[in-house]
Amino acid sequence: MRRLLWGRNIGSKAKACGYLMAAASTAAVAIHIYSDDDFNNKLRTFYHGIVRSSRAVSTCTLNVIDYKYTLRMLAPNSEEYYEALSQVHHRAANRILKLCEVNKGFYVKAGQFIASIRQVPKEYQSLLSSLQDQAVPFQFDAIKEVITRNFGRELSEIFLSFDEQPIAAASIAQVHHAILKDYQEVAVKVQYPGLEKQMQIDAKTMYILSKSIAWIFPEYQFEWIVPEFEKTISMELDFTQEAKNSERTARNFKRKNVVRVPKIFWDLTTKQVLTMQFWHGYKIDDLEKLKEVGIKPQKVAQALAEVFAEMIFVHGFVHGDPHPGNILVSPRGGQAFYLVLLDHGIYREFDDEFRLNFCQLWKALILQDSRKIQDLGEKLGAGKYSKFFPIIFTGRTIDSKSALGRSMSDEEKKKLKQELRSFDLGDISSFMESLPRDFLTILRTDGLVRSIISKLGVSQRVRLLAYAKFAVAGLKTEPNLET
Repeated sequence: MRRLLWGRNIGSKAKACGYLMAAASTAAVAIHIYSDDDFNNKLRTFYHGIVRSSRAVSTCTLNVIDYKYTLRMLAPNSEEYYEALSQVHHRAANRILKLCEVNKGFYVKAGQFIASIRQVPKEYQSLLSSLQDQAVPFQFDAIKEVITRNFGRELSEIFLSFDEQPIAAASIAQVHHAILKDYQEVAVKVQYPGLEKQMQIDAKTMYILSKSIAWIFPEYQFEWIVPEFEKTISMELDFTQEAKNSERTARNFKRKNVVRVPKIFWDLTTKQVLTMQFWHGYKIDDLEKLKEVGIKPQKVAQALAEVFAEMIFVHGFVHGDPHPGNILVSPRGGQAFYLVLLDHGIYREFDDEFRLNFCQLWKALILQDSRKIQDLGEKLGAGKYSKFFPIIFTGRTIDSKSALGRSMSDEEKKKLKQELRSFDLGDISSFMESLPRDFLTILRTDGLVRSIISKLGVSQRVRLLAYAKFAVAGLKTEPNLET
């Protein structure tokens, strides 16, 4: 009887949640219908917003029910429980993947964000990582209209040639190759039309969904992600801010010969169109091309690790989206190369207190000083979860005595496996909520850098050594004067 009543309670709660989410999502979309002079366009936006929101509500409701009913009678920490949990993770992640693929835009960015965080279940990482390469470009007529509206001129008045076929397409924009009247080769990044209004609706829907899920799963508090993510996307939609970020990064690395950042053409840059220097090169994880031109993956991995370590520990101004499509390897003769950093829309600037504390944390990780790690965890707001810092960043338990980059003992491996198993979704939720928002950027950036190094077939030891080197250098760095 208790089981039956419990099932009814959860079932009625999930059903009520579904109705609530559907009604609230509809209201969120309806708000926009009176705020525009063009009623037909607004009506179209309203219709698409309802369809997109309904898909999201359906997906989240199914996932909630799946988790609750699949795990309801299983003993936590049992083999049966973990096997069932993995299966539910896979089904839920697959539903979210399909939602992102159909809804596109903001949903794709959210899926990419989830996939890049190493602390989420591996089933989510594995399935959602495919979103990096699935953007479908817009028809050229729509792109051309955005360019002419922003510049007030026809393409033929600005460019000697303009390739209609994009060379890259992402969730919010696509990039075209062009040649200016003075024969300079450029890349033109164009934002998809109507995106800003669509993003506003999607953000409201996601906030309602996160609140509703927290009502059913009180232990899972993910509402804080949506405002943070919305803030990030708002910045990314302003291409003039992206241009400023790229120029600042170029200044930060002006003495590092391996780094190149495309020059900005300010007279051909607006909030929706970004024109920059065109660079020839290969995606950083294209092993076949690297070997073909004689560039050693080990050297590329080392350069990558050092560039992002310097950003994190020394500059305190960090590129938040370093996936393989945003980093080119440009050959420059022999085995030499440039790392060309692209897509500077998502950045995070750390204050010096946080940056220095993070440098100290890495120093403690290197020295395997468990007491210092826990003290710094308190300062960083992680509290009891500070014991997971060594696992997250070095793949060691807090009590491990094995040198970084070396094999662990069988006993340490067994303890690490137990620690990881004890870290469930509720822990992830509480852990993430407890951290400063700056830490999320580090987790995402570090996760993407790790992934690239693995794809290059190189040991993570190069990352550990780079982080150690620049953590020590960061403690000697003067406060950031560009803040």
